[in-house]
Order: sequence, then C-alpha cells, then structure tokens
Amino acid sequence: MRASESLPIVFSQPMAIVGGGTVDPGLLHRLAERGVALVGADGGGDVIGAAGLAPAAIIGDLDSLADRAHWEGRTQVLHVPEQITTDFEKAIYSTEAPVTIALGMTGKRFDHTMAALHVVLRYARARRIILVDEHDIALGVSGSLRFTAEKGERVSMHPLEPVSFTHTEGLLYPLDGLTLAAGVLTGVSNTALGGPVVVEPATDGVWLLILDKGRLWDLMAL
Repeated sequence: MRASESLPIVFSQPMAIVGGGTVDPGLLHRLAERGVALVGADGGGDVIGAAGLAPAAIIGDLDSLADRAHWEGRTQVLHVPEQITTDFEKAIYSTEAPVTIALGMTGKRFDHTMAALHVVLRYARARRIILVDEHDIALGVSGSLRFTAEKGERVSMHPLEPVSFTHTEGLLYPLDGLTLAAGVLTGVSNTALGGPVVVEPATDGVWLLILDKGRLWDLMAL
C-alpha cells in the first residue's frame, strides 16, 4: 500500500502507535483486550508481533521493519518514503482515532524522546495523544482540563509552549495567574488534594499533563 492510497486510515476505537523503544508486552495485551487498535510505527510492527499480537497496520519508511514480506497480506503495510518526519509522525498524519496512545517513543534514545515531544506539540490541538513510558504517561493538552485525582497523587504539568492559567482547583500549589514556559517556569511535582482537578488556561498553548502510568485507562476515558 502506498501513502497516496486510502488515507487516512480511520479507527473508530482508540489506537496505540507502537515504536521500537521499550514496550511492555503485557500492556500491549491489555490494550488489545480492550479493543485498542495496535499500529506499528515501522519496526514497531515487529514489537507487536514479538508480543504474539497482530498489528492493525504498519506505517513508516519501513527501513526498520525486519521482514516486510511477512506482513504483506496479513495487515495494512503503508510505505511512507518521505524523510522529513519520524515514523511516529507518519503514523499520526496517516491515521485518525478518538484517542492515540504512543508506546516505545520515549526512553532509550534522548533524540527519539525529543522527537516524540515535537509530534505531540504539533498535533495536540487536533489529536488526543498520550505518551507512555516505563513509569509515567503524558497527555498533550491545549485548553481546559478536568479529571479526578487521589489525595497525595503526583500531578505534573510541563509547558511545550508558553501557557498562562486563570484558574486551577484541586492542587496543593495553584497555578492561578502563572505562566509556564520552557526555560522560565514549569509545574512538575505538584500534588493533588483529592477529588476533582480543574485546570483553566487563558491561552491555548500546548502543555503536558504527566501522571503515573496506572492512570492510563482514566486518561483514555476523558
């Protein structure tokens, strides 16, 4: 399948894009059991296969996929040859889904982590993207957000763009009237008071909500 054919690939259910970084096979199985479509970003197709699962699609320039012929005819294999973007971004712009989870995009190599944050920044206004690593999840946010947190739970917020806040609730350290900006002020290691957390920015700058990995299912349902 070439990049010009039948795009975007549309999923009505949540989608997980899997890269070549560290990926928990158990989490892949739990996602599959919940009906999440698994999409390999190039060599991420082999990661899905190594877990004993079948990718719904494999997308990328295919320079890391071990055996393309093995997957041809078994799933959609989309060759996107351009070299301007990463395979993660190719998978993002070639698909549509209500929620996008990204595994194996952070850790291992620092440049891959930075490239993943770049993708979140570019697409967070149009897509709900959740990065998953060994310990945390990070949701790209632009605009207001409301969720429930346990008392004492770590709630970190980091700006990918400058973002000012008019009102926050449920945090030990309120952000009312503050502007977070990279190299100026960040909002990591805040603490939930227990109950609803409300974040209302005055601007649409993109920021990350970072929580413990165990909160993935909650963020998927927001």
